[in-house]
Order: sequence, then structure tokens, then C-alpha cells
Amino acid sequence: MSRKKKSYPILENITITDIAAEGKSLVRINDLVVFVPFCVPGDVVDLQIKRKKHSYAEAEVVRFHKYSDKRTEPKCAHFGLCGGCKWQNLPYEEQLAFKQKQVYDQLTRIGKIELPEFMPIKGSVKQYEYRNKLDFGCANKQWLTREQLQAGVPFAPGIGFHITGAFDKILPIKKCWLMDDLHNQIRNSIYDYAIEHKLSFFDLRQQVGLLRDIIIRCSNSGEWMVIVQFHYDHSTSETLRQSEDKSEELLQYVADSFPQITSLMYLDNQKCNDTIGDQDIKVFKGNDHIYLLMEDLKFKVGPKSFYQTNTEQAYHLYCVAREFAGLTGSELVYDLYTGTGTIANFVSRKARKVIGIEYVPEAIEDAKINSDVNGISNTLFYAGDMKDILTDEFIAEHGRPDVIITDPPRAGMHPDVINVILGAHPQRIVYVSCNPATQARDLQLLSTDYRVTKVQPVDMFPHTPHVENVVLLETIN
Repeated sequence: MSRKKKSYPILENITITDIAAEGKSLVRINDLVVFVPFCVPGDVVDLQIKRKKHSYAEAEVVRFHKYSDKRTEPKCAHFGLCGGCKWQNLPYEEQLAFKQKQVYDQLTRIGKIELPEFMPIKGSVKQYEYRNKLDFGCANKQWLTREQLQAGVPFAPGIGFHITGAFDKILPIKKCWLMDDLHNQIRNSIYDYAIEHKLSFFDLRQQVGLLRDIIIRCSNSGEWMVIVQFHYDHSTSETLRQSEDKSEELLQYVADSFPQITSLMYLDNQKCNDTIGDQDIKVFKGNDHIYLLMEDLKFKVGPKSFYQTNTEQAYHLYCVAREFAGLTGSELVYDLYTGTGTIANFVSRKARKVIGIEYVPEAIEDAKINSDVNGISNTLFYAGDMKDILTDEFIAEHGRPDVIITDPPRAGMHPDVINVILGAHPQRIVYVSCNPATQARDLQLLSTDYRVTKVQPVDMFPHTPHVENVVLLETIN
């Protein structure tokens, strides 16, 4: 017999007071912190608590009594269902203020170190159509609202975004405002073709269905990349041949319909997840890459390459990193988590030598090509796990860095990496972070030998709670 779910009373006439992590708003009721999605400070609401712990609770709005003066009308028709742009109901100036506060709170609360005055956050050049990459899932079941389910609306296939808490279902997307509108035309056209030709959509639970995932990338050079992820039926040679034929026909349709696509690729993914880092990706039409431009440089980006998804704002982020590095032309620079070598190549002309390290081998190959394409000869790149590559022996062989630039993933840096950095004792460390919480933890570990002298938040993702932050650390002695 299953446990009866505990019911909670409705909290009436509650005024939302603040913004919390993950894009939720919050209100403090006595000693209880209540987190609420899709609200803004100043909203007066009735709340139904859904989950309660000792010191906090999660709730949903069941009624609005008064809308906050800080509210703005969301631009996207999918707002409130799609979880991607949780702050579209908040004016952009307010978003920036909360992101600045988020960086300050996390660095002071977690880092517990002396900090300088923070520079004002750099807002994004574009608030819409700023992304150069989007990933869309394809599923045989679209996500339905409670009202649709009660009305008996049947499940149908869809292409869109996965819904939190419903991993096997897709919220169908007709128009996303975060990328150039051509991507909407491509995605919707693929959906229409699949429905008309009765192609099967992927069932994540059963691991069957042909159409699985679509990745779309665009470039400020005018190039477009589309990667269609299939799941072929390998049960017999005949079903495999049919899968291949259907996928080829779809790809030909896409190629004919959208001549703007300069790189059309595909893969047959038989894994339980949609990650493509270990997959064999084939070219159907055009090149296996596109180029993105920054200053007078161009960067090759392949299907597995990481590149900052906000193209124009990435330039401003890297300008901050280059400025903080304080290069004069005589320095040996280590660029940790270099990706396709964007930062390494971007700062190379102001350094004596730059050594980049990255986990993904394909990204390192692109980094080397990016140096060659741009006529840069003072870079070296190495592929492998950071804690295995960056060792005392590596530094003894290649030289002690004058400056380290590090741009780690959200988890931050491994303690072994921090220990090696401390042992190398560069004059300056420029720490670029997509997660100020783990950055604060790492800053505390580095505080034995370094003091933070500059802090510059940068907004790369308008309408989301995510924020980048650049910190300059300089040696104490």
C-alpha cells in the first residue's frame, strides 16, 4: 500500500520578496523559506506548498491577487511551461541586478575571503536571438498539462525541450526566441516532414523510434550546422536498411529545403542517452565544421566542440579575461579547459607562449587548426583529463607559467589541479566561471597564496538565472 501524500494548507495573500537560485523567487514566512517558480518580487499570491523540509518549502501559485510593478510581459508563448527562460517576466535591468547580487552573495558567503569592490555586471549585447546553439529532443510523447490530461487529450509526438520531472516527454516548440528564426523554420520543417511521412519518434523508455534529437548551430560568418540524431532499428538487416533509407530521405529533404545549411550531419545513436561525444558523426552535405569570428580571428567549431553559446557576448567576456591577464608579450600563459582554444588563441598575440589543456581530443584538434588558420605559432595544446595532464612534471618540462587562465566546467577545478597551480605559483590567475558557487569554493582554496583584486560579472544568458564571472587573483608575496 502506497503512502498517502501529505496535503498542506494554502498560504493566502503572500507577497514575494526576493529572487533565489535556479530562477525561482522566494518569500520568508517566519523561519520557513518558500521557493516559488515563475514569480517576481512584489507579486501577491496564494501559494500551495508541494514539498516541505525543516527549513524550506517549495510551492506553486494557485492565485494571483496583485501583479508586481516589476513584471514585464513574457515574449515567448511557451513561458511558464518551458523551463529555459525563467526570467522572461522580469525586466532585463532587474535580471542584471539580481545576477550581480547572486555573484556577490555566493563569493562572500561561500568564499569567506576579502574581496574588492565588484565591477558592474556587463549586460548582454542581445537579449534575444543571442544563442549560436540549441538542442531539441524528439519524443513520441509530448508533455501535456494537467487540464489536457483530464480532458483526455491523447499523447502525440513532438520536437522541443525536455520538461523537468518528465524526462521521457517533450514540450513541442513552435518558436524559440533565443536563436535566429531560421532555426525555427528548420526544426518545424523536420517535424512536418516526419509527421507527413509517418516517421517514428524516439521512445526514451522503450529505446525505440527513428527520430531522436536535433542540434542546430549558427555562426556570425553566416554558416549553419544541423546534426540529426537517429536511432536505427538493428533487429534485422531489413529494418536497418529501412531506417537508413528513411533517414537519408529526410536529410535530403532538409538539404534541398535549406541551402543555408553548410554542414549537415547525422549519427545513429544506440546508447541510452543523447550525448554525442563518443559517437561517430557522418557528413551528409557540406563540411564537418563551421567557423565563428572574433576580432580578426576565426575559430573552427565541429559537432563535438564547445564554444560559448552567446557569440557576441563571448567576445566581451574574453576581452575581460585578456585585460585581467595584463599581458605584455613576455609571459608564458597556461589556458586550462581551453576547449577549441578560443581564449588561448585570443590572447596569444599579447603573450610569449600559450599552452592550452582540454579533456576532449576533437576540441584540441580544432584548437590546433584554429592556430594554423589564424597564423598563430606560439601555442601548444594537450588533450586529457586536467588533473592527469597538469602535474608538477608537466610544469617542470614546459616551464612555470607567469599567468594561468582557467575556465572550468560548472563543477569547478579538481583539488589536485588547485594544488598544482599553487605549486606553480603564477603571478596572476584569471578565473572565468559559469558557476560562482564553485568558483567561490576554489577561491577560498587559493586564498593561502593569492588575493582577489578584481571581480567582473558578465551576463551570457539573458532571461535565465545563469551568470558568468571573471576574477583576477594576484600573489600575496
